[in-house]
Amino acid sequence: MVMTSHSAATAANPVLRVAPASPAAAAAYFGASLAFHADVSDVAAALAADGDPGFVVLDSRSTASWDQGHIPGAVHLPTALIPEQAAALLDPAVPVVTYCWGPGCNGATRAALALAELGFQVKEMLGGFEYWVREGFAYETWEGGERRAADPLTAPVDAADCGC
Repeated sequence: MVMTSHSAATAANPVLRVAPASPAAAAAYFGASLAFHADVSDVAAALAADGDPGFVVLDSRSTASWDQGHIPGAVHLPTALIPEQAAALLDPAVPVVTYCWGPGCNGATRAALALAELGFQVKEMLGGFEYWVREGFAYETWEGGERRAADPLTAPVDAADCGC
């Protein structure tokens, strides 16, 4: 086999060592990803808009974690209690957006799975509570409301949105 300069460079390049997916496969994958995930800033924008956002936010963490801080208006339902309490707390006609601590935690994924197995439409909020706080959105604790300045590595400084 004769290697061209392009194929030699590609073989040495760890990004392109495995070729990118076809555009059709990429569109299917990324479209599916958006069906399963919600972005923190999109959730915040939908909750801040006038009217019903069309979904409910569910915090799947422990009571101690909930007390430490949670998204205003979220429903608190620890993952372990979903099978026995979801039907009493959630409307099956309303999509649910789950969250847990953050990107290092798969609790929101486990909660989303438990809800999907019960027949709920569900998305997972990427970044969890950590990125909610890091992006500068208000949250509630057992002591009351709080808000931190946005981390410039996670949210634009002096801009309404990131433009993505």
